[in-house]
Amino acid sequence: MPVDPRAVLTRPAPEPDLTVAYGDDPDQVADLRLPAGTGPVRPLVVVLHGGFWRAEYDRGHTGPMAAALAAAGYPVAQLEYRRTGQPGGGWPGTLTDVLAGVAALPVLAAEAMPGRVSPAAPVLVGHSAGGHLALYVAATAPATVGGVLALAPVADLVEAYRRNLDSGAVAALLGGGPAQVPDRYAAADPRMLVPIPTRTVVVHGSDDLQVPAEMSRDFVAAASAAGSEISLVDLPGCEHFGLIDPESSAWPQVLAALRSLHNDH
Repeated sequence: MPVDPRAVLTRPAPEPDLTVAYGDDPDQVADLRLPAGTGPVRPLVVVLHGGFWRAEYDRGHTGPMAAALAAAGYPVAQLEYRRTGQPGGGWPGTLTDVLAGVAALPVLAAEAMPGRVSPAAPVLVGHSAGGHLALYVAATAPATVGGVLALAPVADLVEAYRRNLDSGAVAALLGGGPAQVPDRYAAADPRMLVPIPTRTVVVHGSDDLQVPAEMSRDFVAAASAAGSEISLVDLPGCEHFGLIDPESSAWPQVLAALRSLHNDH
């Protein structure tokens, strides 16, 4: 029988090397992983997990991915944030948490892992709703971001609302639809925030059932037309979760996209 793609969500991973806090809430934390080997000192890779911004999905399911990135020589931080269904989650707490975490983590990681993290702005690797958050931070606080790898991102919140992705996930995040809270969409929707000032690679599988690939195609076309330095890696036959699964056939292409953002050749 074929493996359930969602199995990656529950696969165990090595424990992180340490956890740091960027705020006072129990969810304002990040798990750090030391880079393997003695290669070049690289900027931090900040992993932003998906789960449609909902409380039931936390950073735990990105453990295998983060461990694989650390094994490939990258210092990694798995950023947690308050999510919908939690006190302070949704609008605006989910967004302000990620902004604060991305801004604080390079210093926190450099202190916790001396000599292993470059002081340069981090590269954000966001999957699904985490891809939305990565694009949002890059659009609204570009000085804090060195590059974005958006994996099957929810890059167009109005369209995601129209398609009712994950049964109302966007309305739960922003507190309503575009007609009810247009200012929140204008502030938080990457599609409305182009051009993205930060170098960005979007990777999306053609067989994605959770976030349609055409949303990324349309977003990248619009962002590129607006002047963004952005490219799309379209993966035939790949589904939603393969992009964060180090055992998937898509993983080498995800790693290659990350290396391109780090100028690793």
